[in-house]
Amino acid sequence: MNIFSAVATCGFGLESVLSFELKKLGMQKVQASDGRVAFETDGAGIARANIWLRTAERVLLVLAQYPAASFDELFEGARAVPWGELIGRHDAFPVKGYTMNSQLSSVPACQSVLKKALVERLAQDHGTRFLTEKSGVTKRVQFSIVKNICTLMLDTSGDGLHKRGYRPLLHEAPIKETLAAGICDLARVFPESCVVDPFCGSGTLVIEAALRAKNMAPGLNRPFAAENYDFLGGAPVFRQAREEARAQIRSDADFVGFGSDIDPAAIETAQANAQRAGVADCVSFEKADARELAAQANDLILANPPYGERLMDDQAVGRLYTEFGKRLFKQTFKGLYMISSHPEFERLIGRKAVRRRKLYNGMLPCQLYMYF
Repeated sequence: MNIFSAVATCGFGLESVLSFELKKLGMQKVQASDGRVAFETDGAGIARANIWLRTAERVLLVLAQYPAASFDELFEGARAVPWGELIGRHDAFPVKGYTMNSQLSSVPACQSVLKKALVERLAQDHGTRFLTEKSGVTKRVQFSIVKNICTLMLDTSGDGLHKRGYRPLLHEAPIKETLAAGICDLARVFPESCVVDPFCGSGTLVIEAALRAKNMAPGLNRPFAAENYDFLGGAPVFRQAREEARAQIRSDADFVGFGSDIDPAAIETAQANAQRAGVADCVSFEKADARELAAQANDLILANPPYGERLMDDQAVGRLYTEFGKRLFKQTFKGLYMISSHPEFERLIGRKAVRRRKLYNGMLPCQLYMYF
């Protein structure tokens, strides 16, 4: 059994959540750093990671790590990797990456050098002078050069893991599925939870809560690049991982999800997304004003309200927060978890959070304000 070094990337602030997910899946040597969590596993584990991880953006195999303060060092380090064991003679192998705080600062130049190194090594490994890249199989090579240390990786996910397959139609300013899943984890959504989102938009928070409560693997119904990687076990290991995931779905979960939004188009989108996600049996959506929310004692309220960045102006957002908080905090509810980039959020909503956590919604730094 081959053991591979791997890394799962994530949004800043979700590293501890992702670490717990990986440990729960049985991964070894789990170690978190900024925006990523390293681990070790076999080919079947790579399949499970892609299918099960809720907060990861990608799962990458780490192939080499070496000093690269010059183009010669960059080339020789890449050429030393046995690429022929990983990439077929006719496979496509695009190379992408970034540099940071390094002598090699030109990304296009680094891409060119690395591509040349791969071509030379692959030609040698396959005993040919010609590499066609026409098989239909694409193996994306990623690199990072940080403080003159180059890390070479192979993407196993394909499309980012936030693309679950249930949200092909994007409503305005949607929250990423992976971030929504992280909020659900921090809010402690359980199979018996009642989750309410009064600013539901396309329904992502409610849907991710339902997937978590029913123990439905988020990647169950989408393809992955590594299904074509024979050295990991290919399609059979993914097929087995999917069968195991389907057997673990909790059809007996008592979860209830409810979303509302002032925009009727958002409600139509949310309903369609829930249907595609397979959770329409336990969630519902309706047009309503968040400022008129009538909370119940068992409600766990999760929300991604407008920040004043793209939707509504700053004054309108301020009034919305104030009116929403004035009504809500007169009621009894189980918990409130709201993410916002607004610097005056606590003052406007009328209460200091019990706990806060810095998260990123895309590139926008935010705080998750927690009340319980």
